[in-house]
Amino acid sequence: MPRFELNDTDVVVIVGSGAGGGTMANELTRRGLKVVLFEAGKRQSLATFSQNPSEAFAQLTWLEPRSQSGTWDPVKNSPTLPAWHCRTVGGTTVHWTAATPRLQPYELRARSVYGDIPGASLADWPIDYDELKRWYQVAEKRLGVTRRNGNPGLPASNNFKVMHAGARRLGYKRVHTNYMAINSRARDGRGFCIQQGFCAQGCKTGAKWSTLYTEIPQAEASGRLDLRSECFVTRIEHDDAGRASGVVYRDAAGVEQRQRARIVCVAGNAIETARLLLLSESGRFRQGLANGSDQVGRNYCHHVLSFVFGIFDQPVSFWRGAVLAGVVEDENIHDPRRGFAGGYHLELAMLDLPTLPLIGLPYGWGRDYASIIDNYRNMAGMLVNGEDLPRADNRITLSTTRKDAYGLPVAHIHCDPHANDVAMRAHATGQGRKIYESVGAKRTVVSSIPPATHQMGTARMSHDPAQGVTNAHGRAHEVPNLFMSDGSVQTTAGAANPTLTIVALALRQAEYIGREAAGGRL
Repeated sequence: MPRFELNDTDVVVIVGSGAGGGTMANELTRRGLKVVLFEAGKRQSLATFSQNPSEAFAQLTWLEPRSQSGTWDPVKNSPTLPAWHCRTVGGTTVHWTAATPRLQPYELRARSVYGDIPGASLADWPIDYDELKRWYQVAEKRLGVTRRNGNPGLPASNNFKVMHAGARRLGYKRVHTNYMAINSRARDGRGFCIQQGFCAQGCKTGAKWSTLYTEIPQAEASGRLDLRSECFVTRIEHDDAGRASGVVYRDAAGVEQRQRARIVCVAGNAIETARLLLLSESGRFRQGLANGSDQVGRNYCHHVLSFVFGIFDQPVSFWRGAVLAGVVEDENIHDPRRGFAGGYHLELAMLDLPTLPLIGLPYGWGRDYASIIDNYRNMAGMLVNGEDLPRADNRITLSTTRKDAYGLPVAHIHCDPHANDVAMRAHATGQGRKIYESVGAKRTVVSSIPPATHQMGTARMSHDPAQGVTNAHGRAHEVPNLFMSDGSVQTTAGAANPTLTIVALALRQAEYIGREAAGGRL
């Protein structure tokens, strides 16, 4: 693998190696560009993944402290971990559960379709749906998404069969084993899913798509990728003209280094991307890099989330099978008669036994709590995944109370649920309960709001530079050679798990960067 010089002004620097960054690295090296890919975490492998949940959590998770405020549940229920994502080569594509639904056309026009909702900072996306759909199709082929392009769906687990039976009794029609970036048959040099159910601990068989063992090795094979793992980028620098000129980082030994750059792409997820831009303040950018609009960090979205569990008389063994291999799509519509704007999915879900009491149960210790744990074998589970509305004050800022190991302020997350989110969650959990009750559940349990696993919106795309941070290609309005390449660019959240959208936009962005670079405009 090459090692490019620190003063090489011809390289593209990418910060973060997950769905956006890893994909960008592969695409840009394929186009002949030299790439330095920074990742704060270590490089794992199929051999080193642990299927012990607590070991896997420590091995993969971003454990740096954060501060938080607001009225959302994680402030009180998960004070040390308000958001859950990875710090490892491959980013959260190592941990993710691989559900890949598409956003719907109405979701890209939320401001026009939903209207002016008080307390929400809605905006329409600056790209049309046909354009996004074209790149969805490219991404789905790359990821091998099931139920697309002739790829068969994953098998139905017991957990899914319970969901399916209940959903059909309620009259739902669009119920299936989900669109999954998990091989249902061998492809791309990787085997098929063996249904062992440890998706979130890192797929030991490689059936699940991850940039760790797909995009990044392909980029390395080009001879144009310099991957620097265990290297933490602390600042983006700019020249006198206001163009990004490079990054400052701490290497694996903790020594501060500076890498020059022709182009900088930030793909650290919506929380760390916003933090890095805010840390990169200067005399020219006093509120943070590319933040003259004061939009960096704002409009943070994380989806309306909740678990619903059904307890039955007979075993379900819901830990067997791909975790999210099931979905009810019927509620992913905009129907204000339900009492809220936007829609949601009900997705199959399970929590391993050590994690269940930490984020899945709303009760404290006691007899009732223990009775739920006693019925673990007989539980079925699903996840509500719905569109939360962006709010200007739901935002990422720099903490005034906590610093990291390098003395830099960590990310501070402030979040207050919108009334629309509250109404949607009540409707969705109610429907989840009805699904299980319709097939004989002796009890249903609804979780509190778990830590956020989907991070979106803090550097959103916008037609108007005053309403966002980037243009339709994720290019910063104020810094012409700075790009955001992750979920931070989503103008609104929609109800779809975000990874497919991140990959689609990264593929589109890479084509744009390659074209602009070849034409001498970057």
